[in-house]
Amino acid sequence: MNKIVFVEDDPEVGALIAAYLGKHDMDVIVEPRGDRAEEVIAREKPELVLLDIMLPGKDGMTLCRDLRNQWSGPIVLLTSLDSDMNHILSLEMGANDYILKTTPPAVLLARLRLHFRQRNSASTVAEPVTPSLKQHKTISFGTLSIDPVNRQVLLAGQQVALSTADFELLWELATHAGQIMDRDALLKNLRGVSYDGMDRSVDVAISRLRKKLLDSATEPYRIKTVRNKGYLFAPHAWDN
Repeated sequence: MNKIVFVEDDPEVGALIAAYLGKHDMDVIVEPRGDRAEEVIAREKPELVLLDIMLPGKDGMTLCRDLRNQWSGPIVLLTSLDSDMNHILSLEMGANDYILKTTPPAVLLARLRLHFRQRNSASTVAEPVTPSLKQHKTISFGTLSIDPVNRQVLLAGQQVALSTADFELLWELATHAGQIMDRDALLKNLRGVSYDGMDRSVDVAISRLRKKLLDSATEPYRIKTVRNKGYLFAPHAWDN
């Protein structure tokens, strides 16, 4: 049975969705407060986190951002706020999906199952990924140094704090420096799933990585976007 932590302050909504998903082999723990959610997630260790946006104590967007820095599982926003800006912001904060509460329950179920399948597929290739990194020595590009054994990244002598997912994305790009990596290749190599044309997780992760590596958000030159093709790690853009 897949476990979900559902952060929802409306008890009726929480109970209805928990009951529906429970009929389909999902164990749902409902937490009504955003400021207690991280503690519950750390204790329950769910496979997926479902978040409302309007929450007491800490809103869902902030919670999503804070969780993404420490937790690599799927995060889905379930909200009544039908806003393109909120949708975009949630993806920038690290969410995997943004679903409206008006979505039919069967569609909600299907989309959650998709995230479980992708997580399970990724877990089957997760074990070979880490050991394979340890076969390599530190690689450097100008002021950037990437140590796969200690999983440490230095930029101009300063350590860069990266999550496991961010580090593996950087390693994948850096070990293919000068080559264009499309979303399908990145998803297959990192998570063992194919790009479905809708998944924006790679774009969000690239944006997050650029920010941490002091790349330009508007005109990136270190991790370049090659229109309609993918992303390119520029090996000579780290000299200064």
